[in-house]
Amino acid sequence: MKQMSAMGWIAFVLVIVGALNWGLVGAFGFDLVKALLGDMSTLSRVVYGLVGLSAVYMIFAAMKPSQPTM
Repeated sequence: MKQMSAMGWIAFVLVIVGALNWGLVGAFGFDLVKALLGDMSTLSRVVYGLVGLSAVYMIFAAMKPSQPTM
């Protein structure tokens, strides 16, 4: 298994946060980001934007060819 960079870990955590938030929205109609940061406040919009950018980063990281370990 290859090691992730700091940027990779940050993106991974943000994607997990986003996925859990969407799970809460789907299962219970509860938006945790909205509850914590306000309904479309500047900070909540930043969090949503970072989650989206992290997903794009993870897509490109997944498509990157892996380096041989030998």
